[in-house]
Amino acid sequence: MRVLLVEDDDRVAGALTPALVRRGLVIRRLASGAGVLDRVHEVDVVLLDLGLPDVDGIVLCRQIRAVSDVAVIVVSARGEVEDRILGLRAGADDYLVKPYNVEELVARVHAVRRRRGDGGVVSPAPTGVVRIDDVHVDLDRHEVRVGGAVVPLSRKEFQVLTLVVAARGAVCTREHVLVEVWGRSGPAESRSLDVHIATLRTKLGRPAMIETVRGVGYRLAGQPERE
Repeated sequence: MRVLLVEDDDRVAGALTPALVRRGLVIRRLASGAGVLDRVHEVDVVLLDLGLPDVDGIVLCRQIRAVSDVAVIVVSARGEVEDRILGLRAGADDYLVKPYNVEELVARVHAVRRRRGDGGVVSPAPTGVVRIDDVHVDLDRHEVRVGGAVVPLSRKEFQVLTLVVAARGAVCTREHVLVEVWGRSGPAESRSLDVHIATLRTKLGRPAMIETVRGVGYRLAGQPERE
């Protein structure tokens, strides 16, 4: 997912950018409002600080909304209720007050994209049958076969597998899976994800098929093919 970080504080941007990259996001950063309107059509989400040196963030948010339907999350030290109301009325999809937890920020990024989808429309779920060697995942029938035999999966196990398969070999971040399947990315949900991944590997009998990318998420070891 492509994210435009509009943040004038070099220390904040310097710490946040690698943390977001490790979680599978592609980050572009601007230190002021200049150039933002030219870049919003190239990204999926804008993380917007309000205390910019050349323009008030609320004004910039209105300008962004006038030219684009891109998802906007205000990330600001202004934490009063009035500030949050102004940000949301200016067109922001969400408002997070500094200091914040990076995991929560990533969860909110995925949440606004899930709610809006491309062009503000929820993206359709993947369909059809995907094959990885002798593993067949039927996305329409919610059925998995390994070597021709049906492997019973729980609803959450199938959802987790579907997200990893849909990434088609790219890294599917833990935060994305947690928000999509559990609705949040707390410690309890994170432990549950670990259990579900382990169970999937055991049930499928292909422990190497789902690779762990340490500190980021999961990806398929083989190249999926459509049937």
